[in-house]
Amino acid sequence: MSRDATAGIPIHRHSAVVRVTHWINVVCLALLLMSGLQIFNAHPALYWGEISHFESPFTVGEFPGWLTVPSYQSLATGRHWHFLFAWIFVINGAVYLAASLLGGHLWRDLFPTREQLRYIGRSIAEHVRLRFPKGEEARRYNVLQKLAYLAVVLVLLPVMLLAGLAMSPAIDAAFPWLVPLFGGRQSARTIHFILANLLVLFFLAHVATVILSGLWNNLRSMITGRYVLEPEDDRGERPTG
Repeated sequence: MSRDATAGIPIHRHSAVVRVTHWINVVCLALLLMSGLQIFNAHPALYWGEISHFESPFTVGEFPGWLTVPSYQSLATGRHWHFLFAWIFVINGAVYLAASLLGGHLWRDLFPTREQLRYIGRSIAEHVRLRFPKGEEARRYNVLQKLAYLAVVLVLLPVMLLAGLAMSPAIDAAFPWLVPLFGGRQSARTIHFILANLLVLFFLAHVATVILSGLWNNLRSMITGRYVLEPEDDRGERPTG
């Protein structure tokens, strides 16, 4: 097969479950972030340990109203929004994980192969030069995508969820081991805030990659599942996976 043989060939890239849960996640995470900033604005400082040390806080500063839900200062309303979309997010995530495990998506599409891991350095170099896999290599996630998605799905989001639950007195009463797991309620709040910021950085990198590697093709694949393979270039190099 020539290098251009797969050019313009439409393939089915994302299942319906992946597409639906992806867009529900987008809505939930946006509202969780904005309502979380509303809650944070009630006391824009971070501490480590069990209690607040008001004499030496790490002051972050308030976020503007246009970034929060609601846009006016209301701690109670912000909490209502945050808890509502947190549970929708958890249920949606459970559906995604269950479908991924039963359908093999997790093992087949998200875990990198040995071959991909061998050439991770080359893949990083290609991404730094804004050269993304095309042709047959675009049929599946590359190694950096896989590692990033696994880190978010299996590490960042679960830890952030547990840290959020550790701030709830009702949850702490039912699961007394949760607060000590994070070194105190204030430590859990700080970890929750840091991980939320890491999630924002992941989102920005994700959007930038989507735009640079073909906005319409990537967007269409996450809406309809249809992705069109682009021709591979003639670099004569091993694919970056």
